[in-house]
Amino acid sequence: MATTLVKTDFNFPGQVSVYHGKVRDVYDINNETLVMIATDRISAFDVILPEGIPYKGQVLNQIASYFLESTADIVPNWRLATPDPMVTIGLKCEGFRVEMIIRGYLTGSAWREYQAGARELCGVKLPEGMKENQRFPEPIITPTTKADAGHDENISREEIISQGIVSAEDYAIMEDYTRRLFERGSKMAAEKGLILVDTKYEFGKHDGKVYLIDEIHTPDSSRYFYADGYEERFKAGEPQRQLSKEFVRQWLIDHNFMGKPGQTVPEMTPEFCQSVSERYIELYEHITGQPFVKADESNLTERIAVNTLDCLKNL
Repeated sequence: MATTLVKTDFNFPGQVSVYHGKVRDVYDINNETLVMIATDRISAFDVILPEGIPYKGQVLNQIASYFLESTADIVPNWRLATPDPMVTIGLKCEGFRVEMIIRGYLTGSAWREYQAGARELCGVKLPEGMKENQRFPEPIITPTTKADAGHDENISREEIISQGIVSAEDYAIMEDYTRRLFERGSKMAAEKGLILVDTKYEFGKHDGKVYLIDEIHTPDSSRYFYADGYEERFKAGEPQRQLSKEFVRQWLIDHNFMGKPGQTVPEMTPEFCQSVSERYIELYEHITGQPFVKADESNLTERIAVNTLDCLKNL
């Protein structure tokens, strides 16, 4: 099986700190620039799973770069350069403590809550009589508070503003950007025979201006259905064919793991990891319309270090 990058320990010139997230490792250079490395780690139910997924970091980083470039006319974003298949370098912004989740269809965690009787999600009223994977009359925004550890919590627009987490003015800008980005992402997905079902966006501020930060429209932050057969499957009450991380969550659920205390992560065999890798590559090719070129991973850390240092010198 291909080499995977599950841990990084770089020391770049001007480095003041490093943050190891669930999937990304973020290096702060002089409190001005961020080096974001997309590792091959995979998480589900807020748990980092024990095995890496080959080429996952490359897939995520390159999809994010593709969409950041394709939406820069809608919203300014943090990205300055992509010097390596697994690295993005960009502006350091002060991130808002909120993730903007937008949903076009009733599925995933929203469906699980609806099925349990909820008819309101993050202050948004939900119609009666909806079915799993049904399209909402119009996309709904269901924000969460961004947690340093553990689960993010659902929160309403009103609570965000009243608690002073985000100002009313900034929230209005984020909401507008969220809807416009989702509209663009949905259109781009439709052109490739996909449905952008739901996704999340993160925003921050730099010099008083709101910027789009982090990744967008990747399989870690989004859910896609195949458009072909959607209506037939929906009418028949059948599961949708989807390209997202939901199949990993479902595999874990089927093996009695949902991140709860006392539960054990099932064995991730090389065959399973390879199958997950193939699904990520499939999404890359589908959503970008470009063939996926596997980068040389014979010495991942050296390649990343050289490419990143060269870029930092020229910024």
